[in-house]
Amino acid sequence: MKKITFSLLLLACFAAAPSLAAPGPTDTLKPVLNQIIAVLSDASLKGDAHKIERRAKIMDATKEVFNFREMSRRVLGPTWNDIGAAEQDNFTNQMTEFLKNIYIGRLEEYSGQQIQYVGELIKDNRAQVATEVEYQGKPVPLIYIMDNSSGQWRVYDINIEGLSLISNYREQFRSILRTEKYPGLIKMIEQKNREATSGAAK
Repeated sequence: MKKITFSLLLLACFAAAPSLAAPGPTDTLKPVLNQIIAVLSDASLKGDAHKIERRAKIMDATKEVFNFREMSRRVLGPTWNDIGAAEQDNFTNQMTEFLKNIYIGRLEEYSGQQIQYVGELIKDNRAQVATEVEYQGKPVPLIYIMDNSSGQWRVYDINIEGLSLISNYREQFRSILRTEKYPGLIKMIEQKNREATSGAAK
């Protein structure tokens, strides 16, 4: 995937706040998008001194709707069924941290780009919300893949300029699983997370 799109990735990986009438997919994304932009625009949260607090607030918003467990299951593929429930929980936690460390750092490059909602496609419990984000004068297409099996629309994949986030990481992890097996993969992810946590604390 192109680096420029990573900077914009998490801007729409969100869910709506609870309401009396369940919102549709697009309406689910918009309120939390506003929360994320508010955090990024808050002058009191800018700078390295506020990095941990800023990232925590961003994750609080995205966790409500970004289905990290389903994403983790899909990324791991058949290996998910080969590990126990406790290890599935651990992988989900580590994968969530992994994505936070990778993407929020780039998300912090946000400088006022506007999100345009282009269209919405719903079929049964699945939906696609198509958006565009302007980058260097050109629209970057981002499509959010959502599921409503639990009664709430939640994001489990993002298609960025025709490339699936899930497929991208599944392919990367597949090569590690072939050579290092699952213990090698989780060890790598945990190490990356430790390094990122150490860097964020400085």
